[in-house]
Parts: sequence; structure tokens; C-alpha cells
Amino acid sequence: MAIVDLVMPKMGESIMEATVLKWHKKPGDKVKMDETILEIATDKVDSEVPSTAAGTITEILFKENDVVPVGTIIAKIDAAGVSAHVAPAATTVPQAPAPKPQPQVASQPAATGSASGNRFYSPLVLNIAGKEGIDMAELGRIPGTGNEGRVTKKDILDYVANRNNGTHNQQPVVQQSQPVAQQTAPSVPVSGNVEIIEMDRMRKLIAEHMVRSKATSPHVTSFTEADVTNLVRWRDKVKFEFEKKYGEKITYTPIFIEAIVNCIKNHPLINSSLDGDRIIVKKDINIGMATALPSGNLIVPVIKNAATKNLLGLTKDVNMLASNARNNKLKADDTQGGTFTLTNVGTFGSLMGTPIINQPQVAILAVGSIKKRPVVIETKDGDVIAIRHMMYLSMSYDHRIVDGSLGASFLTAVAKELEAFDAAREI
Repeated sequence: MAIVDLVMPKMGESIMEATVLKWHKKPGDKVKMDETILEIATDKVDSEVPSTAAGTITEILFKENDVVPVGTIIAKIDAAGVSAHVAPAATTVPQAPAPKPQPQVASQPAATGSASGNRFYSPLVLNIAGKEGIDMAELGRIPGTGNEGRVTKKDILDYVANRNNGTHNQQPVVQQSQPVAQQTAPSVPVSGNVEIIEMDRMRKLIAEHMVRSKATSPHVTSFTEADVTNLVRWRDKVKFEFEKKYGEKITYTPIFIEAIVNCIKNHPLINSSLDGDRIIVKKDINIGMATALPSGNLIVPVIKNAATKNLLGLTKDVNMLASNARNNKLKADDTQGGTFTLTNVGTFGSLMGTPIINQPQVAILAVGSIKKRPVVIETKDGDVIAIRHMMYLSMSYDHRIVDGSLGASFLTAVAKELEAFDAAREI
């Protein structure tokens, strides 16, 4: 037989494992080249794994819900098409036993924890660290036995076991630091006319991620409003010509992102993360844009290196990522590496919101719906009342790093940037 190994694919620089969601094939089934064999999940992105050969599935090495490192053989295909024989495990490349299913959380983009600033931690390791009360500074001191010195599941579990054996009274502190909703949530009595809906996997990830964020960062939210009349009129004037010229529909989102990027350049601390007692200021500006899925769940694809792109480039990225999110075509790397997040709560009619920070970022900005309102305008001839397009902006920020003065200054700068939009701008 010509046995071909199907391995867990690498889906991004910081993605080191994935969860098997569903097998579409079983041993003995025939497969075609590039035919979907299974579905996997990393963080909040579900992906399909295609066959790398045509033939017959002879062996499946992991069960559904198993967490599997990338590069691990997950199935074997007889490329000669012989299905009567299933290769025994002893004649194949030795495999580690399938890991037990691990509780998943919406993981943070891989944080750096080494002096070199280039040490990556898998979502599973970050999950264990969070539950055990290990911050990024302490995590950075754990010796790693994995590839390129990475901390493996065994490394962190051994560290936790040794730490707990050495200090028996640490357990209560660890329990208090766990930001897991289930540990203190009382059971809700069920009676009367009710419907019980089980959370899907993504909703569980979102719930745990939100609870973890609130437990990690002291949130403060500031508000302001902006007169975006020039911006609205410009878009209304050019949107058809823009689409005809570039083949892209221009929405407000890339315009908002452009303004945010310009203001981050003057307020670099907004584009940072906290690692223990160290503030890591990110030089690359990667803007996450919260996107609602048809299921009602939320995902945050990331526009990488947004500061290097003009309005057309931002428009293309926004449209592509939004389309891929709605059609479940995002890659795992599309949601990694964000340094600041924009959420448009006005999409569904909200005037404003108090968004929750997307860890490990330190701020998230929400824009509300644009409404026509009578507004007092100062002119050289005195005050006048005019109908203007007005919009509220709100920003939640981590008060450990961002003080009220910086948060309010940045938010005001974004509002002024939008108000100063050039209505005569050429496309």
C-alpha cells in the first residue's frame, strides 16, 4: 500500500494546536484529492481540512473534541485505494496517545514572554495559565521543551504541580483568580414555560473570553460625539463612482479605521499590551473589526499593518474579511495579532455602547448609528441651528495602562479627525 499521512495543518504562526470538531469520513471510506475529511477549530475560527491524496481512509488517530498539535498525523490514506486492510498502529509512525479533550477558551493572540520577545504560547497553554493564575511574566520564566523552546502542555502542568507541592496554601489564591463563569455561577431553577438552548462552541468561547477580559482589565469607558456631516455627504457623493472604478463598495468602516490609525500614530500607548509589569508598545497597527455572523455570534478579523494602507486598501481588506467571516471562510491567522479593535454598534441601531476589551489589547472603540439632529453651529455671524449628521463614539480602556486623560484625548482626537474629513477628497 502507498500510505499517505494526513497531518494537522499549520494555520498561523501562533497557532500550535486545533480541536477536532467533526469527522466527515471514517475508516474504509474513499476520498478524492482536496475532498473535506474533517472540520477543526482554533480560537473562534472553524476550518475544513481537505484530503492530500485520493484513496481510502485506513486509520483515524484522533476522536472528535481531541486537541491535536499542528504537524501531528491525524489520519492515514491508502493512496492505492486498497480499503480491505487497515494498517495497524504498530506498523506506522509511532503516535502519542490522543490528548484528552481540553476546555477551550477564546484565546488571546500569542503573547511574547521571553527576553527575545519572540516566544509564542499556544491557546491551550494560555488557557491553563489563566486558570492557574500564572501571569505572562511568570509564564515567561517557565522552561520550554517544545520546538524552539516553546512551553508545552506538559511543561506548564509540571510547573503547576511542582509549585503547588512546594506551597500548599497557594490553592485558595489560584481559585480566587480564575475568571471562569462556571465556578461561581449559581444554578438557575427551571420552571414554567421555558425553552432551553445549549450554547454552541463559539458562544461558550465568547462568554469565557468576555468574563476573562472583565476579570483581567479594570474597564473605564469614555464618550464623545462627532459631527460627521462632511464624511456622510462625501460617501454619498462618491460611492457609486468608487464601486465602478475599483469594484469595491465603500462603507463607513474603512473611513473609521483610517481615522483611528492616524490617531494611534500620535497616541502610541493606545496600541499596547500589558505583560506583568512591562508595557509592550506595538509598532505595527493591526485593527480588529468586530463582525456579526449570521448565527448571531461575533468574530473579530484583523486588518494587518493598517498604517501602510490607503483608503482603497483598507476598503478591500474590510470587504474581504467581512465576506469571509459571513461565509465561514476565515483562516485562523485572520483573527490573530490585533492591537486595537473597532466595533460598530450602530449597525443594529444602537446610539452608543460600552464595549469589552479584546484581550490582550488595552482599548476598544465603538461607533454608534449616525443620526440627523439639530445642532448649534458657531459662525462668524453668530450661532445658528442646522441639521447635521451626528454620531456618538465610546471607548473602553484598560485603566492599568490608559489613564482618563489619555483615553479621553485619544477619543477626542478620533472625533476631530472624522469631523475634519475633506468633503472635496478625490477617490
